[in-house]
Amino acid sequence: MVANLEATIEDLYRAPGKAEIVNGEIVLMSPTGAAPNYAAMEITFSLRNYCKRTKKGYPVADNAAFHVRLPNRKSFSPDAAYYVGKWTGMKFFEGAPTFAVEVRSEGDYGPAAERAMAAKRSDYFAAGTLIVWDVDLLSENVVKSYKANDADRPVIFRRGELANAEPAVPGWSMPVDDLFIELEN
Repeated sequence: MVANLEATIEDLYRAPGKAEIVNGEIVLMSPTGAAPNYAAMEITFSLRNYCKRTKKGYPVADNAAFHVRLPNRKSFSPDAAYYVGKWTGMKFFEGAPTFAVEVRSEGDYGPAAERAMAAKRSDYFAAGTLIVWDVDLLSENVVKSYKANDADRPVIFRRGELANAEPAVPGWSMPVDDLFIELEN
């Protein structure tokens, strides 16, 4: 009899690129395009400025991993995040981010993608994340901010507005317009 071995955090350290452990398997995540990368970077930079100003928490950029202990999930790798736990040096962050951002890429549309994103949000909340942003650069409702205590009713932020992640990142906000690069022709 051959036992099914579940992927471990040690396996994740050796994964060839951005990945998460879901349902016992390493799930590789495809690279993102220019616009989603830019939006994630702007959120991270804004969080970095907040952390420098308040001397609280850590801004987390794309490709970092958070080690969690859920029955069906052992890690997250959000596009941007805010973390208030213990600094882990060269190791993955321990525990969930307080605030997680998922920026939609080209493959993040359609019924299957919506179900997968809702399941991931549920996992974030089960692990202790307070706020999850679903950033959709192709929608009028650019930022859907989901709260752990009211996960079915997101707060919507549109262009021209300031988006926040209350109460996960107290006093922080950023212009939704900053998620877009305006190119001159």
